[in-house]
Amino acid sequence: MKLYRCERFEGIAGLALREEPDPAPPDAHQVLVQVNASSLNFRELLLINGAYRDWMAPNFIPASDGAGVVLAVGSGVQRFRPGDRVMANFAQNWHGGTRPQHADTLGRGAIVEGMLRDKAVLSEEELVSVPDHLSDEEAATLPCAALTAWNALCQHAPLLPGQTVLVQGSGGVSLFALQLARLFGARVIATSSSEAKLKRLAELGADATINYRDTPNWDDAVLRLTDGFGVDLVVEVGGAQTFGKSIAATRDSGRISVVGLLTGAPSPGEGFFTRGLSIAPIRVGSRQDFEAMNRAIGLHKLKPVIDSVYDFARVPDALRHLESQQHFGKIVIRHR
Repeated sequence: MKLYRCERFEGIAGLALREEPDPAPPDAHQVLVQVNASSLNFRELLLINGAYRDWMAPNFIPASDGAGVVLAVGSGVQRFRPGDRVMANFAQNWHGGTRPQHADTLGRGAIVEGMLRDKAVLSEEELVSVPDHLSDEEAATLPCAALTAWNALCQHAPLLPGQTVLVQGSGGVSLFALQLARLFGARVIATSSSEAKLKRLAELGADATINYRDTPNWDDAVLRLTDGFGVDLVVEVGGAQTFGKSIAATRDSGRISVVGLLTGAPSPGEGFFTRGLSIAPIRVGSRQDFEAMNRAIGLHKLKPVIDSVYDFARVPDALRHLESQQHFGKIVIRHR
């Protein structure tokens, strides 16, 4: 089978396309999956550049996200049969409930082998079914960004119709948060530095948009759009540089779901304590969370936003496109 390995922590230059033997037949409670598509997240760039090199060894298979079809099942498998379309959960051993205390914090595509490969043998407990209306390419976008967005909206408290959500930028998590918040009947305010992207955010359903380059004090703009109260929930992806404004833009007793630290770890500051805000760190989610999200996606026939699809041989080009930050939506790899 064909696969990619990160042989050196030198970014894209350290990736190698390899031909290796197919995996052995699945053991008890295991499933052999033909991976038909995968997708890229910003974390892939961090990992291949060695951001967590002290925790992991080189030669890993990148990419947390993938979708395909079951080729064979081992003895005792109850949840799937050959021909079923499946996706692998980001967290290998988090099946439901509270996240296990000693769970792998890096997720699939780091210490646990990722999805940039033709075939994978996985436990039946780490797989979920693909919503019927989605292609493999569309399904491959869901495991990391979509599930992170889902839990950012509703893991620690329910998001109610009529509440207001602030999403930052047009990365994968933010786009899914916008789309899913609309399913909840929430109002969405979106920020970006690009007028072209702001137009597309509005087309996806954003009720109001703010250009944070033209409006550096975008927290004041959020307050104006909410009659001075602030939003009920911020999906925070920026980190230290945006966190202070996120606090200012949130209503008293509101919450901030922290899903990204692009500019470093934030410090809550005095406003967080005096206004009764809550901070919820999000670590993607469990298999049961994934299944709950998929039921909503299937019911509403939600379609992920895909920027581009690359053939498997062009993964380096796809990563360069991701690195450029010119994309809008998910970058997908077609394996077959």
